[in-house]
Amino acid sequence: MIISVSRRCDIPRFSFDWFLEKLDAGFVEVKNPFNAHQIKRVSLLPCSPDRSPDEHAEVLAFWTRDPASILEHAEELEQRGYCFFVMTTLTSYPALLEPNAPVAETVILTMRKLAEKITPDRVIWRYDPIFLSNLTDFEFHRRNFSGLATRLKDAVRRIIVSVYDEYPAAEKRLSALEKGGSLVSFAHYGNGLSGERLLLPEIRDLLAELATIAQSAGMEIQSCAEEDLSSLGIRSGACIDGEYISRLFGVKAPDRDRFQKRPNCLCCKSVDIGSYGHCPAGCVYCYGLR
Repeated sequence: MIISVSRRCDIPRFSFDWFLEKLDAGFVEVKNPFNAHQIKRVSLLPCSPDRSPDEHAEVLAFWTRDPASILEHAEELEQRGYCFFVMTTLTSYPALLEPNAPVAETVILTMRKLAEKITPDRVIWRYDPIFLSNLTDFEFHRRNFSGLATRLKDAVRRIIVSVYDEYPAAEKRLSALEKGGSLVSFAHYGNGLSGERLLLPEIRDLLAELATIAQSAGMEIQSCAEEDLSSLGIRSGACIDGEYISRLFGVKAPDRDRFQKRPNCLCCKSVDIGSYGHCPAGCVYCYGLR
């Protein structure tokens, strides 16, 4: 069983002590985000040949903006028998959009140290979402992405990109900033066709430039839940990637998760142990913030 820690909230940054307590307990109870009365007990026991895949945590997939706690406890996790990889979101946007983001240089240093400890293959950089506004226009992204890629060279081998999706809660927060005059977001990221978003040509041009930058830094670039961007040099990828997990850890990864709501999501099945709510980071474009 692949344990996602977590798409819904930043457990490594804000709740890692809680997570370690759940590892000690060997399980965690998770509420269905759409039905609070439905609670599932999820095993967090480490891998063992005596247990079936559903009875232990084969792989921990960490999502975070600050992997410092994972770095601190990496050896402990491995000694306890856990396989894991770390996806770190690093966008370095203005504080208006990311009011409580960790300092980018500190995160980069932590990622580099983590790569030394667990290898760059297990440290993934997410430049996600690509949000366009008067503060983060096309030129901003070219300059910003290039600077981050240069500083992360040799520390990561894979980068994941995606373009902002207009979720209702995020749109409400962004509209409030626009009414206050401090932000002008660029609407209409794509054209809808049979419920599937097709990115506008100018955004595809930007993505092609980012792909060139990533490849120059020795990074494999892939998309998250986007249309086919292979013509731009960007592979259609999965964040929780079954092929990648099998290659790294030698486990048989589950099939693709057919219950994902985003039509182009290629992630394999996993169990997320987080919860949506009021994340202290407060990124205004976040889909998980309520």
